[in-house]
Amino acid sequence: MPSDPRPDDRPASAFRFATELVAWVATPWALAPHSVLLAVLSVVVLIGLPTVFSTPGDKRNVIVAVPGYVTIALVVLQLVAAVAAAWAAWHAAVAALVTVLAVVTVVLELPRWRWLTSG
Repeated sequence: MPSDPRPDDRPASAFRFATELVAWVATPWALAPHSVLLAVLSVVVLIGLPTVFSTPGDKRNVIVAVPGYVTIALVVLQLVAAVAAAWAAWHAAVAALVTVLAVVTVVLELPRWRWLTSG
């Protein structure tokens, strides 16, 4: 658990949530034509892993405590899934907007990520 006070990440969390929503929609959308099972599993992984694994102090309810770098890796997984699936499933203009959303999310997440790795 990081020792410093948690930074105010309300703007970052809004962008992070928007990117997660895109990942939850775009990933099964991109996978469904190939495998419905993979599409369903992608949603289970993208929603389930961050629900179960979290860093103490970052969330109120921690089911399985993990170090900060694991939480960061789970966010990166969501970002990569959103961007890759958007490019695979949607029009290039929409995928470009998703890419911009992901880049802005990373920039806004940096203080939180520094905090998560400080402990």
